[in-house]
Amino acid sequence: MEKRPRVDWAELLSRTFDFEVFACVRCGGRRRVLAYVNEAGGVRAILEHLGLPTAGVRLAPAREPPQAAGC
Repeated sequence: MEKRPRVDWAELLSRTFDFEVFACVRCGGRRRVLAYVNEAGGVRAILEHLGLPTAGVRLAPAREPPQAAGC
């Protein structure tokens, strides 16, 4: 069986949403990855430094399907 090359996340986003993640919306230049942050503590520290919320979004409870509601 032939092994296929993996597609990176930026290419997948581009294919799926027709959105170029490395294109700067301000100047049209090319962005580059400086670092990957995987640890929760590192992510939290960056968000706090930027003044952004650190808590996850609160999700609404699931609703039942329409056919179960007597439609």
